[in-house]
Amino acid sequence: MTTLVLLLHGVGSNGADLRPLSHPFAQSLPGAVFLLPDGPQPFDGGGRARQWFSVAGVTEANRPWRIEAARPGLDALIDAGQAQAKADRVVLIGFSQGSIMALDALARGKVAEVVAFAGRLAFTGTPTPLPQARALLVGGTADQVISHHLSAEAGDRLSAAGVDAKVVILPGVPHTITPEGIAAAQAFLARQQAA
Repeated sequence: MTTLVLLLHGVGSNGADLRPLSHPFAQSLPGAVFLLPDGPQPFDGGGRARQWFSVAGVTEANRPWRIEAARPGLDALIDAGQAQAKADRVVLIGFSQGSIMALDALARGKVAEVVAFAGRLAFTGTPTPLPQARALLVGGTADQVISHHLSAEAGDRLSAAGVDAKVVILPGVPHTITPEGIAAAQAFLARQQAA
């Protein structure tokens, strides 16, 4: 079985920024193919950074349609990567806006495995995940950008839709990925590899 892993960055970042994460996750997923794509849009703040969708003037009401507009770009990356790697397993690992996109893909049945650091589920309607869908959601209690409560809410909603969802809340952790979060993700991915 070949595993394809896409690392999805947050807003104002790029795929290369997540390269250090590929090393610990490669230990949990020996032989996996890693892709570190850039978001499809230039960052609103300028420079060479990227984003999956604009956060300028973003609201609870308009966020879902922005995510919907970004879906085709992410789906094309997944499809092309899966075909090139001849992968029969696809894992999305996201941070912040990358987690939002990853959880959306899980909720609509595009992929079956997600690790979401500092994410939220902005999917509207009833999730229709794939059979055996699994997710790990990691949030920090000191996160001032995406509250850990949103990770917990996403876990509850996905669980209600049949996803095997695990939520890990890390005390005192701000909007970042910590060694503790990486260790939780490594254990999650290794368990799925053995399943």
